[in-house]
Amino acid sequence: MTVESTAARKNPRGGGKRTTAKKASPAKAKAAAPAPAEAEQDQLVQLLTPEGKRVEHPEYAIDLSAEELRGLYRDMVLTRRFDAEATTLQRQGELGLWASLLGQEAAQIGSGRALRDDDYVFPTYREHGVAWCRGVDPTNLLGMFRGVNHGGWDPNSNNFHLYTIVIGSQTLHATGYAMGVQKDGADSAVIAYFGDGASSQGDVAESFTFSAVYNAPVVFFCQNNQWAISEPTERQTRVPLYQRARGYGFPGVRVDGNDVLACLAVTRAALERARAGEGPTLVEAFTYRMGAHTTSDDPTKYRREEEREAWEAKDPILRLRTYLEAEGVVDQAYLDGIEAESETLGRRVREVVRGMPDPDMMAIFENIYADGHALVDEERAQFAAYQASFADAEEN
Repeated sequence: MTVESTAARKNPRGGGKRTTAKKASPAKAKAAAPAPAEAEQDQLVQLLTPEGKRVEHPEYAIDLSAEELRGLYRDMVLTRRFDAEATTLQRQGELGLWASLLGQEAAQIGSGRALRDDDYVFPTYREHGVAWCRGVDPTNLLGMFRGVNHGGWDPNSNNFHLYTIVIGSQTLHATGYAMGVQKDGADSAVIAYFGDGASSQGDVAESFTFSAVYNAPVVFFCQNNQWAISEPTERQTRVPLYQRARGYGFPGVRVDGNDVLACLAVTRAALERARAGEGPTLVEAFTYRMGAHTTSDDPTKYRREEEREAWEAKDPILRLRTYLEAEGVVDQAYLDGIEAESETLGRRVREVVRGMPDPDMMAIFENIYADGHALVDEERAQFAAYQASFADAEEN
């Protein structure tokens, strides 16, 4: 099978007037190529416009109660407040690093609330909103970034795996887990989160292959926040990310990642498809990272402020609030109450983080070998002597 260009199909050999094509310079060719985001904007699943207007979609209907709508708003506001507090704590030297989710609240809360309790989540290191939906105490997320533990929560308690720093590896973990769920005969589903940059990793390609071949009940949720650190999406792919699924034999869908209703509806449908034995789905949440990649990053070095301002007008929280106010679902008293609750959360996070005890330095040698090991014992003794040398120096 051969693949022809669009021009070749329109003007097959032997038909039409023959013309001599001019070779474009590399600079002009690069400029002429449309950005994938712009070319496929019409494929975006949206239920709530940036102006807060409710719209319908033929494939993704959703009907939520007033309580559920208020709950989505509360989730996003509290998640953003927690995230802001964590960023401040890092700037004050209380955390070594922090990866902010600012701007991605709808993608995470919408998808997180689509999950059932028996579904299993494999996150990256930015899924603070999903962790909130799974009932993980926000303060437990910060121990690793403070350097006092290796995670801070039991993954099996909330079906929420530990944060994964290695880019893309969690998609393989999720695929393997989903294959196990399938063999166990369970009807639960698995979801793996990753970013647009991670989609270029070989681990992600391998997970797509295995999940498709084995029809694994897994949803791949890609948060396309437009930037893989300093690399824009158009330098990572020549086609929209959701279309990659087609090459592996399963469906892909692009959803407005700043629309919490659409993210909920699309993810819910993908999870139901997985539970029904219909295999994997790739969901591309088209959103934007409003802040830095992490607190060690300076986005002003590689992106324009005008771009950020354009996306700020699509803010997911303001969008939902506008809709809720127009529908009379919330009043000022309710909004004030959520604001007060968010400030209480911020204070609690600050107090808990500053009160976290330092870990036992010798604990690094524990739980390595079940029956001990001579080399580990030797290293433990050397490290203990090294630590004792500081105490001896202070005494002298």
